[in-house]
Amino acid sequence: MKKKLEKLFSEALEGLQIAREEDQVIEVKTDFLGRKGKITGLLRGLSSIPAEDRPALGRLANEIKDSLEEKIGECLSAIHERKRENKLISEKLDTTLPGRRAPIAKIHPITDVCNQIIEIFMGLGFQIFEGPEIELDYYNFEALNMPKDHPARDMHDTFYISEGVVLRTHTSPVQIRIMEKQKPPIRIIAPGKAFRCDSDVTHTPMFHQVEGLMVGDDITFGDLKGILTIFIHQMFGDNTRVRFRPSFFPFTEPSAEVDIQCVICKGNGCRVCSATGWMEILGAGMVDPEVFKAVGYDPDQSVGFAFGMGIERIAMLKYGINDIRLFFENDIRFLEQF
Repeated sequence: MKKKLEKLFSEALEGLQIAREEDQVIEVKTDFLGRKGKITGLLRGLSSIPAEDRPALGRLANEIKDSLEEKIGECLSAIHERKRENKLISEKLDTTLPGRRAPIAKIHPITDVCNQIIEIFMGLGFQIFEGPEIELDYYNFEALNMPKDHPARDMHDTFYISEGVVLRTHTSPVQIRIMEKQKPPIRIIAPGKAFRCDSDVTHTPMFHQVEGLMVGDDITFGDLKGILTIFIHQMFGDNTRVRFRPSFFPFTEPSAEVDIQCVICKGNGCRVCSATGWMEILGAGMVDPEVFKAVGYDPDQSVGFAFGMGIERIAMLKYGINDIRLFFENDIRFLEQF
């Protein structure tokens, strides 16, 4: 019995020596110490051995089992340590390598141009005000000298939410709201979204505008021309030529459209400017007395001017973009250029 135990112990040690994976070690343990293992089966035969020899064989069997359990534990620990070291080697981080930078977002060109416009007019002493995008018909049209039967309403292609409530077609209602709350002098601009039923290469149903208003003493059309000329030169460059053409707007009189020299052909004439050398950029004029009456100003005492421009229009001219829809398609190839 003693020789058999020692032989089985030697066989188990040989099996552990060649085991390289955890499942191989577990297999050796099962073969020799499992419920149906070789050593376990041999020990079941102790009852057939003379009583005087049993204690010595029992001690030897326990020593072999304990020694074998210890060897198995050492093998498993060695395998685990080897796996951990291999994992550390394969997953090691070289801290001297440059990091992988996440792409940094950029300001959208519409937001960028709007910020530029605001900065220019703030430098000229204008304050910034905003108003509701869902507007009453009164503020959007009637207070701006466009009663319900006025033909100019047809120019605005309005989204009606209900009778008397619209999505504002311009940011001019902000001017009315400000004049209702305070007396001159007033020098404000109102940037924000506007909405019209229109969609093509130069129009979108939602767009951005900046409206301006200046009311005070002895304000003239010359002041309007001077401020807008300064704005255009700061936005497009000091050498940009500017011209004012007579026009019509229901809320200003006299009214004018402002053109700049074509940014594509530099005034020589091209397809973009219809061979005129000029491109319309904004509308402006002296505030109509009827608008002053609507806000409770005395039209004989109050004088001022107003102007309005589309931010998309400014951005298209500034960056030479020929389709307004590019601003809203979120094509990363387009946006990365800015």
